[in-house]
Amino acid sequence: MRYVSTRGGMAPLPFCDILLEGLAPDGGLTVPESYPPVDRATLATWRGLGYRELAFEVLSRFIDDIPAGDLRGIVERTYTARAFGSEAITPLRTFEPGLHLLQLSNGPTLAFKDVAMQLLGNLFEYELGRRGETLNILGATSGDTGSAAEYAVRGKRGVRIFMLSPYGKMSAFQTAQMYSLADANVFNLAVRGVFDECQDIVKEVSADLDFKARYRIGTVNSINWARLVAQVVYYFRGYFAATRSNEEQVSFAVPSGNFGNICAGHVARSMGLPIRRLVLATNENDVLDEFFRTGVYRPRSGAEVHQTSSPSMDISRASNFERYVYDVVGRDAGRVRELWRRMGAEGQFDLAGTPEFDRVRASGFVSGSSAHADRLRTIREVYERYGYLVDTHTADGIKVALEHREPGVPMVCLETALAAKFEDTIREALGRAPERPPAYADLESRPRRFEVLDADTAAVKRFIAEHVQGG
Repeated sequence: MRYVSTRGGMAPLPFCDILLEGLAPDGGLTVPESYPPVDRATLATWRGLGYRELAFEVLSRFIDDIPAGDLRGIVERTYTARAFGSEAITPLRTFEPGLHLLQLSNGPTLAFKDVAMQLLGNLFEYELGRRGETLNILGATSGDTGSAAEYAVRGKRGVRIFMLSPYGKMSAFQTAQMYSLADANVFNLAVRGVFDECQDIVKEVSADLDFKARYRIGTVNSINWARLVAQVVYYFRGYFAATRSNEEQVSFAVPSGNFGNICAGHVARSMGLPIRRLVLATNENDVLDEFFRTGVYRPRSGAEVHQTSSPSMDISRASNFERYVYDVVGRDAGRVRELWRRMGAEGQFDLAGTPEFDRVRASGFVSGSSAHADRLRTIREVYERYGYLVDTHTADGIKVALEHREPGVPMVCLETALAAKFEDTIREALGRAPERPPAYADLESRPRRFEVLDADTAAVKRFIAEHVQGG
């Protein structure tokens, strides 16, 4: 298995080389040369596997430069009942026949990001140890990625993490969860701006190849392929849990901001998993919904990004979308370069009326959006009807899922976080605060450690240079 860039300017590389690099040198995203096919006979052998065994089978099709025994050991160390609350790792909860919730938020930071980040932290430590190298991770978060990444690498040998977050724009729980970490290898940088500006800084730093090489910069955002491929596993797991036969189809509803979670579903579908629909849900920041309805991809400026009660989706420029577009245009890197050049010059591109948009229609995607009032209503209705408390982002997903539900096709809604992380909105919806795990009872009162910076790439570079020994 070799990996190439969506923009065509990178020689094919094995997995472990792209694991440590993040963005491709030409500014594109790394993708496998082809998706490994999974036929019905293989699905039949996978159906009865536990999560760790299934994860090994899926991951080994994308990772062939780590010895099988070592990869199996990494997987077994990652997906434990101690870390994720049960042997199921991602249990399926049935609300009613044909309507399910895939519970992805039982990891250390109570968000779906843990499923991939815990693996990524162990992969980093393994590969850096094998090479005798160190890595300085630069990431950006709109809420949950930051804490999941920091908890995954805290105390890891050879790794430092510098995490950018939009100052004052996350929930109180999310903010405290990140800023209260005191580990010496964790640095929180609160940026005066919105998430898109944080993400732009990560890309600009990664595009400075001299700086990237000198300070050994890597990424943990979903632009890192290893994160995305770890998420592919739970689509298979959710499919098996929601069906009795591999002849059935399933639809998945996914709250989406940066397009990484649902892109993993696109990969699983491309491998051969019988997915009927991928239901993309946005909040008021509906750039992706607009694209799937109209063919127009039109990112907004920072000033146009709404601050909402599902803050992890307050994103206008979805990084992983480029991977999907690469597939839609027939894996034509020149066409991808042209579309992104046009977006840079004109602020958008439009595929409406093209054969490419016909392929979008055929790729299984449907979409919708959700607003604050929808979230409150969905949280109340799910709690009253099914006795389960969902967070604001999952509520966005369920609202749009119900609009696209089809008779006879199971709908699996992906949970993205626990409700405890969004106390203010839960209180508004139900008149009381959500319960939280005992380990987080005093979270907001813990000492905090962070630096406030302007949305300036040079300032972030200076901070990294000052805090990396021997840079």
